[in-house]
Formats: sequence, C-alpha cells, structure tokens
Amino acid sequence: MPLQMRLPKRGFNNINRTVFVPINLERLQAIAEKYSLDTVTPEVLVEKGIVSKTDRVKILGTGELTAKLAITAHACSASAKQSVEAAGGSINLV
Repeated sequence: MPLQMRLPKRGFNNINRTVFVPINLERLQAIAEKYSLDTVTPEVLVEKGIVSKTDRVKILGTGELTAKLAITAHACSASAKQSVEAAGGSINLV
C-alpha cells in the first residue's frame, strides 16, 4: 500500500473561525414563555443554562415569534430581524 494511503488524513482547523450557537425564533418564544421574559440577552441565556459563558449567540429566523421581545445577540439573520420587528420587538447587536 502506498505511503500516502497508510498515513492518517489530517484536516485544516481555522483558528480565526467564529463559532455561533444558533437559536431559532421558536426556541426564543418558548424560553420567553417559560421564564416570562421580555428582554433576552446572552447573560440571561447563560443564567438559565441555555448557552455557556463563552458562546456567541446568533438568532435565526425559523419559527414564529408572537411575543414582543427586546433581544441582544452577537449576530442575527435578516429574516429573524424582520420577524422580531414585525412582532413589535427589537434586536441589538453586541
């Protein structure tokens, strides 16, 4: 067997990659109802045990949001921003 086939494959890990924890609007709705929140921040999510302290949060637009929430996150998709603003809430980026 040739040497290049005997050696293990090694990949590339980009050390500059930014990893986000995705949270959909339907999950935000469930969190807001469960804990009766009107403001969602990364600190609140850490306190409730949903994300860890070093995670970056990205809000995604899957699902329906009916509650008026003031959301603070590290990133959000365009559809999520549109849905939150249509429900009367606001998104602030950190």
